[in-house]
Amino acid sequence: MCELLAMSANTPTDLCFSFTGLTRRGGETGPHKDGWGVAFYEGKGVRAFHEPGASANSRIAEMVQTHPIKSEVAICHIRQANVGSVCLANTHPFIRELWGRYWTFAHNGQLAGFTASPGFYEPVGDTDSEALFCDILNHLRSECDRHAPPELVAETLVRLSSGYARQGVFNLLLSNGDWLFTYCTNRMASITRRAPFRPARLKDADVTVDFEAETTPNDIVSVIVTEPLTSDEHWDIYQPGEWRMWQQGVVILKGVTGSSGGSHHDTPAQYTR
Repeated sequence: MCELLAMSANTPTDLCFSFTGLTRRGGETGPHKDGWGVAFYEGKGVRAFHEPGASANSRIAEMVQTHPIKSEVAICHIRQANVGSVCLANTHPFIRELWGRYWTFAHNGQLAGFTASPGFYEPVGDTDSEALFCDILNHLRSECDRHAPPELVAETLVRLSSGYARQGVFNLLLSNGDWLFTYCTNRMASITRRAPFRPARLKDADVTVDFEAETTPNDIVSVIVTEPLTSDEHWDIYQPGEWRMWQQGVVILKGVTGSSGGSHHDTPAQYTR
């Protein structure tokens, strides 16, 4: 399986620390050597890097680790190929334009035999993941519109995600640069860092960071991963079927889908944009 990493923050923040831990799992401490990618939102633009090899020994990944690209939303992926050849076209995250925004998608899992319904969006590569992304966007394009509030978009995404999850393993990261939607069928964890900040140490590299020295008291930074990246922090583990929509570092919508595919959800008392 692959591994995922995403960030949602209320201020432009670099991902160097977490990305360093993830890249070690791409061929050094883990088997995910069949490609890697990362996308950083900068306003409505996206700065993206992809490579069809192991991230652990990539000079491009090393540059991303040491160059503090600041973003409020970022999505990363390291690949262990199951469906589709090892090539650049099959590396996540995948990016498409919808309603004047770039949408970014990364997936961990496998849906054997999945075929997307015909529509405006078509996959470039031959992975089930990209086919899923195109299927999601085609549904959104036909069922919602550019003015749909996040609650309505989330309702559509939850319905689609629970349907995909009945066909196999479907752990999802999806963002339009404004919010970040996450869905878990079997493995996902998150951590929200805010004042008072404390040091943290990576599991996969001899790296420690003092977040207090790198932040302000008003910063909120949440990291969502397949497996916790640090050894000295408490991570919040998702339940199977749990979904959360993040914005500015906090959860704005959340819920859990049942075994029948139905869903209940909670909306915070204050919804802010």
